[in-house]
Amino acid sequence: MYFSLITPRPGFERSAARDWLDGAYREHQWLWRFFPSPAGTERDFLFRRRDTSGLPRFYVVSQRAPKPDSDAWHVQSREYNPKVPSRARLGFELRANPVISRNGDNGAQRHDVVMDAKKRLLAARGLTNWAAWTPDRTTADGQADPPPPLYKLAHAACAAWLASRAEQHGFTVDESTLNVAAYEQHGGKRGQLRFSTVDLAGELVVTDAERFATTLASGIGRAKAFGCGLLLVRPLD
Repeated sequence: MYFSLITPRPGFERSAARDWLDGAYREHQWLWRFFPSPAGTERDFLFRRRDTSGLPRFYVVSQRAPKPDSDAWHVQSREYNPKVPSRARLGFELRANPVISRNGDNGAQRHDVVMDAKKRLLAARGLTNWAAWTPDRTTADGQADPPPPLYKLAHAACAAWLASRAEQHGFTVDESTLNVAAYEQHGGKRGQLRFSTVDLAGELVVTDAERFATTLASGIGRAKAFGCGLLLVRPLD
């Protein structure tokens, strides 16, 4: 397994900008160029994009070492076989697609956790949409009941989502350190692609070394083809 950093090569930034296509689906297609393989090959890499000074940087964990196909991009790779012991405390970053399954008329369906939380809060108040929940709303006994700020709603929903999955992935989250940011919904042409992302960061404690090693290799959650799921960790001073 390999951990790689793909960046525009100094002096070739303009060529890289022409070469690189923005957008979640095109980004996914573009990264395949670094992993030449026969048609039908299953994706065997995870990635996370992080922009620096307006230029993209791609962190990639893969089964094969990526190979640049132009002079515009610089690829730095090293073998990646992390062995993190139980009880180790690490800083982490994760871009995730937080969804939850709910049973409906057509069976189990996936829902964005933030939208699901909004829907449940509205249903508890007999409201049909968020605009109907006005800041001056009161409860039946006259208590103030304004809508929560979106960032608080997103933090609570996404923190609960991560906590509910942490054990099966071999760690626990120190929720006092958790930061939830950049919640965003993404849409494609004619609604063909629609998913949400959120950036989570904080500190975790490894509870199961074997499960955690698997998590570092295979990621967390869905939408991995679109830059979600790669758990980036670092030792704490």
